[in-house]
Amino acid sequence: MDSLRSKENLNQFEHIFGKTNSKPRMFVAPARINIIGEHVDYLGGIVLPAAIDFSVQLFLRPNQSPFYQFHSITYHETIKVEKPFRPNPTSPWTDYITGVIVEIEALGYQVPGFDVLVDGNIPQGSGLSSSAALEVVTGFAISETFRLGIPKEQIAVIGQKAENNFVGTKCGIMDQFIIAVGIENDCISLNTESLKYSYHHFELGDHEFYLVNSNVKHNLKDSAYNKRRQECESALAKIQIKHPNIKQLYDVALSEEEIRDCGLNSEELKRTLHVVTERERTKLVIQGLETNQFAQVGEALYGAHESLSKNFEVSCEETDFIVSTLKGLGVMGARMIGGGFGGCVLVLDKKEHFAKINSEMKKSYQQKFNLALDFYKFQISDGVKEISI
Repeated sequence: MDSLRSKENLNQFEHIFGKTNSKPRMFVAPARINIIGEHVDYLGGIVLPAAIDFSVQLFLRPNQSPFYQFHSITYHETIKVEKPFRPNPTSPWTDYITGVIVEIEALGYQVPGFDVLVDGNIPQGSGLSSSAALEVVTGFAISETFRLGIPKEQIAVIGQKAENNFVGTKCGIMDQFIIAVGIENDCISLNTESLKYSYHHFELGDHEFYLVNSNVKHNLKDSAYNKRRQECESALAKIQIKHPNIKQLYDVALSEEEIRDCGLNSEELKRTLHVVTERERTKLVIQGLETNQFAQVGEALYGAHESLSKNFEVSCEETDFIVSTLKGLGVMGARMIGGGFGGCVLVLDKKEHFAKINSEMKKSYQQKFNLALDFYKFQISDGVKEISI
């Protein structure tokens, strides 16, 4: 977000919460994409995310009281919160902040009262993880303001626990982790079991990644997300009866026939097949990006979407249409990203094709669904940080 908007937000903060001798501090956390490794980050899998230059901006100032006051520019509301904390069904955006306070204090820290103003330009429901950005920027801002010294990797875990325990979405660690540790122009390969990670710098040359926003958000996303996780857990439990050495579903190295012999129902089988095949696609994508084999990367992206749609069943008619139409237009690769049931499609293609694809896709999508498509170019950016004001 630009400096003018930041200045307006600072003025708004002081208008809402009053001026004091100390100014609020400003922190930002980015959105994220994941190139490959979808719906495996809560199953011990390897993912390949990057932070991108959409962001959540947060102003925080201690208020020397036992209360916490949150203002959202997006929702035009100010909410006062006090202990004991409870989820807020009428203003659920506050739960991401409150949940982080709960998890920090569970570690033995004390978090005094503070005032917060939140703004952002991450499209809601786009699958770019605005919720994780809010969790991470909150955790980092609290740690820095009150000198808690919490490492960024631990702030990521705090954010995940806040979403799991207080918000109630059983998400994995990937979103929070890349938002915490990302650096400009690099993505990371993250082992979500061990939390070991390494940075990768890719030169795309005359190719580019960009995003297509379907502008749909189906409301079964959260409930279906939790159900998929339960199905994966029950599949693993059945597999472990015959193969007790397997610790995570991502580690299953059995043939389809051997998997079937474990007594999985049809949903559990399909979820397992997605996870196992996504592991192989992740290897192909990392190898392809490191050696500039972009056709190989694109093919793996299409394969990932097919599996997410048919095996994991988290796509929808709109994103399936976008991906199939892109493929028909000769685009190198594309797949849905994020939790699913709408949101964005990640595209890999040659830069010279963009103008034509943009025009033709907008026309066909409008005719099919009477909806507009948005195209987002992005830069790979730093993770959470403080901005001097």
